[in-house]
Amino acid sequence: MKFYVVWKGRETGVFTDWNTCKRQVDKFNGAKYKSFKTRVEAEAAFSGTSAAVPSKSASGAPSKPKKKSTAQTIKTYTAQEIEAMAVDTKIFTDGGCEPNPGKAGSGVAIYQDNAVSELWYGLFNAKGTNNTAELHALHQALMMAKDCIAKGKSVAIFCDSKYSIQSVIQWAISWEKNGWKKKTGEIKNLELIKEMFALHQSIKSEVQVLHVNGHVGVEGNELADRMSIMAIESREVDFSLYQGELGIKEILAMRAG
Repeated sequence: MKFYVVWKGRETGVFTDWNTCKRQVDKFNGAKYKSFKTRVEAEAAFSGTSAAVPSKSASGAPSKPKKKSTAQTIKTYTAQEIEAMAVDTKIFTDGGCEPNPGKAGSGVAIYQDNAVSELWYGLFNAKGTNNTAELHALHQALMMAKDCIAKGKSVAIFCDSKYSIQSVIQWAISWEKNGWKKKTGEIKNLELIKEMFALHQSIKSEVQVLHVNGHVGVEGNELADRMSIMAIESREVDFSLYQGELGIKEILAMRAG
């Protein structure tokens, strides 16, 4: 199976079959695309975390070289791009802390076929940090993703913390090679990152971990944010399924983090 990246076309993104990719680039002026053997390579190329570039345009002529991105760069996905993704399960994560450091909690919103199916909140820590809360939320999402994959569902995770994403899927690669050390000092949240890195490595070819900006109207992100605040206000230590009576509109109207 191949994965196709379209950088310039009617729609951009990562596609899992040639016919869908072709519809985006066929007779599209200046189209740029390329195929990859794994989803990880395709996502990295599309998001700019690798030096991979499109090898040809729709006309068949070589495309201009694309500037290399630094390892610190990751693509941020818009609400429209997320909505258009052909993924069975979409998991949104967020962590909150008031103040920072201070009372922390995590939240997750799960969508099946672009409809909200579950909301989760908890992991309250009276002496937490925002980064730790974000990592905990992403950790829960990775475990949920593993379960989805086992059931044959495609899954993507959307996190508004670049720190969390890069710690687990980028920086941890070199940290592990260097004996879990870095030149600039200690690796904070090291034990948690180690566990998350091992989990991500076991499913990385079947899950996308993508960045979304917080508080820009992406419903899943906003719901995860409200769940993190609910975790703080309720002081819920366990990670619990929300079973309250409030609907989506009422939850979104709650105080944001």
